[in-house]
Order: sequence, then structure tokens, then C-alpha cells
Amino acid sequence: MQHLIPKIESQLASLPVPIALELPDGRRVAQAGARVTLAFKEWAVLAKLAARQVGAIGEAYVEGKVQIEGAMRDLIDATVGMLPGNPAETDTGWWSRLQRRAKSHGSHSLRKDAAQIEFHYDVSDDFYALWLDPRRVYSCAYYRTPDLTLAQAQEAKLDHICRKLMLQPGERYLDIGSGWGALLLWAAEHYGVDATGITLSKNQHAHVQRLIEEKGLQGRVRVELRDYREVPTDKPFDKISSVGMFEHVGAANMPTYFRKIHALLKPGGLVMNHGITSGELNYRQLGAGMGDFIEKYIFPGGELLHVTHVLRETAAAGLEMVDTESLRPHYARTLWAWSDALEAQLDAAREVLQRSGGRQAENAERVLRAYRLYLAGSAMSFEQGWISLHQMLSTKPDGNVEHGVLRGAQSVYPFARDYIYNK
Repeated sequence: MQHLIPKIESQLASLPVPIALELPDGRRVAQAGARVTLAFKEWAVLAKLAARQVGAIGEAYVEGKVQIEGAMRDLIDATVGMLPGNPAETDTGWWSRLQRRAKSHGSHSLRKDAAQIEFHYDVSDDFYALWLDPRRVYSCAYYRTPDLTLAQAQEAKLDHICRKLMLQPGERYLDIGSGWGALLLWAAEHYGVDATGITLSKNQHAHVQRLIEEKGLQGRVRVELRDYREVPTDKPFDKISSVGMFEHVGAANMPTYFRKIHALLKPGGLVMNHGITSGELNYRQLGAGMGDFIEKYIFPGGELLHVTHVLRETAAAGLEMVDTESLRPHYARTLWAWSDALEAQLDAAREVLQRSGGRQAENAERVLRAYRLYLAGSAMSFEQGWISLHQMLSTKPDGNVEHGVLRGAQSVYPFARDYIYNK
């Protein structure tokens, strides 16, 4: 392995942040003023660094084969310098596309989706509460002005979605993948809707049930533990939102997903799909081992699609896209806020995971290390444009050209944006 040292020293010299390496034999390779130290226990892992397989280094860190000292922001800046260009892997080959589609079909049954959601979202409510805002909004915030705090930006996001949907008192509103209930409750309390949320997370379901009772909203707010495919269509909804949800649907199930939304939405109604999209048109996953890391430790079964793919499936289901907005840098800032909050209380996070029970207690250190890398690494990916975030507002045209503010609107959408921003 000695032949790796000159190569690694050359790589270190080109990094934007000075780092140091502690080798398995005790030697130290360092740049002057090193702000980050990576201590390797195995030569095989050091070889992954020489090959720029940063995902494999991340896995080794989670498994205790590498120790990291230094600020997470410095580590991420150094990581960008380690990567061989844009790591967003693309693939236009028909055979590999066919294989991915077959895998997608097999990964998103009702049973598997429930298990995958439980793997991520039921880690520990108290753990998430340490670094999310007080409402536990686990999706991209909206920094309408640069001076907003995370909590303020999350409330701005909730209101941004409600305003785009033109929610009105008494309307039947469905939130698909309602999380810890922030949007569901905001819509009910601030816009007077009759709100239904669905989730596959048992922890989140129990949490929202408690909030509904505490706020005395049992009469017009409910949360159900069910898959979107199981929601009955006999009483369609006026408005629908889906926030941070379609990333879990899978490419193979996108037609089913949008047809279901079409069936659940009243003619002339509005639906908001807010979710992570890929930064590359023919995206496969993040390369350099990063995509494999996320699949293994964070989001099993997650699949990202380019916004054009999502909009194509939207149109194929009979929905008309009327407004699409990118919030990509907003998500980078959101993730850095989460990362900074977690980094500021690592001991507390470790303690919370240890007392949470189940696999989290047994693997508290592994879970914590995985989330440290996931949050900071995701912030980097949004900053670099490797992945993105879009809000896509669509209507279900009712076929009546006389319906709407403008002739031909065929929905409640006014075909002008002033209503979103003017109070």
C-alpha cells in the first residue's frame, strides 16, 4: 500500500481545506494548518480514498473503520475537492434502464414501502426533534427573505404551499405523507380546511394524533396510517398536497401515483407536489459511492427523477401543470441549518438514540454518524446542483371553459401569480 502515499499526498495538496491523515501504521500525512483529520484503521479503506470513493469512506466512518475530527462544514468543503467532477451518474443504456425499472417495481410493494418508511422516519422522534424546527418540518424551508431563522422559514414554506393551493374554509384537503403534521395543522388552523393526513410512519401517526387532541381539532382534522394507494376515491378532495413524498414512490410506480391523485382530486381542484428531483436529465444516482451510502443507511428504496420526468407523468395522468418553482438553494440552507443543529448537540443526540430502544439503541453511534454525513453531504449536493427541489402545482381541468377567472381556465387557478405573494 506504500505506493498510495504519493498519490494521496498529491490529492491533499489540491484540496480547498487542509486536512491530515493518520495511517494504519501510525504515520501522519498532513498539510500545514490541517482543519480536518481522518484516522484510518485499515489500508483497504485508505485505498478507497485514493480512488476518490468518498461514499466508501463515509461507510467506513459509520462502521468505525475511520475516525473524523474537525468541523463538518470543513469536511464537506474538502470532499468537494476530492470528487472527480460532477458525481451525478447518468445512464442512457436501454438494458440498465430496464434493470432499474425492474428493481423499482420490486422495491415498492405496500409491505416494502411501509418497511422503508419505518426504517427512516421511525428512528426516534426525540432525535429528530433535536435538530428540526419546533414544528418538526422535515422538508425544504422557504427563505422568503435572507434574514429568516429556520423556524420562520419553515412557517413561510407552510404558508407558501397553502397560498399556492388557494385553501378556503370548509374545503376538503388531503396531505399525502403528512409527517409530524406541521402542514396539516397549519392548513386547518390558518385556512379553516377540513384536513386529512396519511402516513406510513407509526411514530408520526401517534404524534399527530396527540397534537390534534391537544388542539381540539378532532372535528375537522384526522390522520390515517395508510398507503396512498389505499385511500378511497368515493369522496374526492378539493385540494391535495404531497411534500417530500414522491421520492419514495419509485419510477415504476409514478403512473399509479399520479393516476391515484387524479382520482382523489375534484374536477377543477389543485394539487401541489413538492419533492427532491435529480439535477441530471438521465440521472441514475450519485456516484463515487454516495448513492450507495444513502441507499444503505438513510433512504432504502428512494429514487430521484428529473423534474421533466415528473411533469411527464403528471400530464399522462390527466393533470395540468400550472406552476413549477425550484427551491434548490433553499434546501441547501435548510440542510445546513439541520446539520449545524445536530453538530451542536452530538452528546445529546447519542444519548437520545441510546435510550430509544430497538435497532437505534443497539447502533446509536452508527445511526448518529450516518446522519451527520447525510445532512452535510445532502447540503453539499444541493449547493452544487447535483440534486434539486421543485414545487409543482397542477390542476384537474373540469372541461368547463366558462369556469374560472379567465375563460378556458377550467379550474380555480387564476393563471396569475399575484395571489401567492400579495396579502
